Amino acid sequence: MQSTSITKTQLAVMSIAAGVCVANIYYNQPILKDIAHDFNVAESRAGIISVLAQAGYGLGLFFLTPLGDKTDRKKLILTFMGLLVAVLAGTTFIQNFFWLCAFSLLTGLLSVAAQVILPMAAGMDPENRGRNVGIIFTGILVGILSARVFSGLIGEWLGWRWVYGISAVMVIGCMAMVQVSLPNIRGVFEGSYGKLLGSSLLQLKRFPQLRKTALLGALMFGLFCSFWTTLTFHLGGAPFHYGADIIGLFGFIAIGGALLAPVFGKLADKGSPAKAQLFAGLMVLVSIVLIKVLPESVPAFVIAVLLLDVGVQAIQVTNVATIYALDATAHSRINTAYMTSYFIGGALGSFTGLQCWGLGGWDVVTWQLLVWCVLGLAIVIASLYRRDTDSRY
Repeated sequence: MQSTSITKTQLAVMSIAAGVCVANIYYNQPILKDIAHDFNVAESRAGIISVLAQAGYGLGLFFLTPLGDKTDRKKLILTFMGLLVAVLAGTTFIQNFFWLCAFSLLTGLLSVAAQVILPMAAGMDPENRGRNVGIIFTGILVGILSARVFSGLIGEWLGWRWVYGISAVMVIGCMAMVQVSLPNIRGVFEGSYGKLLGSSLLQLKRFPQLRKTALLGALMFGLFCSFWTTLTFHLGGAPFHYGADIIGLFGFIAIGGALLAPVFGKLADKGSPAKAQLFAGLMVLVSIVLIKVLPESVPAFVIAVLLLDVGVQAIQVTNVATIYALDATAHSRINTAYMTSYFIGGALGSFTGLQCWGLGGWDVVTWQLLVWCVLGLAIVIASLYRRDTDSRY
């Protein structure tokens, strides 16, 4: 793979562009109640928009991002972003709930430009891979978390349609920065598109470490999405009765956790990822127990949001930095295998959370969050035990 240096300006542009793109998947969460009211549908039915956006992202990860190992990555990023602008602009005029669902799926599909940027940064400076991935991922995390703040405020004061119109303008701005700042880097894979997809799946067979991190990532992101999707309904009802603007501000609290991503990236460069994952997983466990025991306490939710986001993002950054060290010639395909699993987990988490909300409200939601967390911790503990056993021989 072609390798080149990477400047601070390029890192900044990649971080901003990745964050702006991926934010589009999450704009819907604080405004689900508004969308449900506008289209006269039940809240649980409106929640399918969130599931479809994440499912579209998962489909894009599998079918589109592997092209980064075959084509010019800069051109691929600009193509996805240009199509995303068209979909976002169209969303502002939709009057039919079916078409809103379809456009939500397309929004997720084309937001995968962020996942072409991430392996591109990893390949441009292999010696500082963990640090650079951490910086780009900070942009992605800030985009995810600030999306809730942005959409909550805009939705409350201007209406939910303005959220997508303003986002289209921001994506156009990022396209200009990408065009001016980033180099043209072509992948080395020369086979057909079908072989490219097959090779992406082959990466899971090649690397046991990738299989483990993919499953762990899916579980933790499933928990993350289940929490944020149902939090909107919990805070919008008794005893809180918060509007979209206040609900969105909870995302602002979590941005502080996202800023720690480069720290965990540096730790991944130095080794011992499993211990970092265990510590992060325990933080997530504490956050869930807190909101289960104190479901009506605002301070408890503030602390829990911070702990949960720091923990989940720490695991994610450690996972990504680890898998990019497996094979420098297959970054996009490895990223595809991992991130497809990751966002399938997110879509399943959102869907499961919605079903649990319908079955028994916040109490049932928190029980299933505990299940996701315990399964993730079991994988980390098993990995630590296996490594400790291997070191004795």
